[in-house]
Amino acid sequence: MSTNAIQAVTSSGQPVLILKEGSNTSRGKEAQRNNIQAAKLVAEIVKSSIGPRGMDKMLVDSLGDVTITNDGATMLKEIDVQHPAAKMLVEVSKATDNEVGDGTTSAVILAGALLEKAEYLGSKEVEEKINLVISALYDAEIQMKKKAFAGEARTATQPELIEVLASASKEAMQSALSH
Repeated sequence: MSTNAIQAVTSSGQPVLILKEGSNTSRGKEAQRNNIQAAKLVAEIVKSSIGPRGMDKMLVDSLGDVTITNDGATMLKEIDVQHPAAKMLVEVSKATDNEVGDGTTSAVILAGALLEKAEYLGSKEVEEKINLVISALYDAEIQMKKKAFAGEARTATQPELIEVLASASKEAMQSALSH
């Protein structure tokens, strides 16, 4: 459902959805595709900033203040994201920063890549595999939190964290393909 929607009920108990002007609503495959595209766009924004050929981004806020950065975490803090699925990738960045203190850009890029694969699998009408990838991400998040509580997350390197996420995703995909 659109964030620009208001749910109401008529006097006879009939549910009504009131959309603000210029908004729309979608369901099913179309909604899933739109959500994945929005989240992938956020990942693409930060992806082009990493590496030796990474590009700086110029961000202009509502007051006209300019920030030039190639730091993914800074970009995601400064941009105003409205789409709910895209906001989730911003939340991935914040959670990674809070739990680990580093790797925010990598986490967002990895989530974007997983969503890209999920989109491909969805186009092949294998929704259960998409759910398994999401489950793998959830399992990886739990593993990262366990490490954080054990005091290990602060010493874990970025490649180790990526390895945990990749391992969980690989296990889920192997499980899906064997069924």
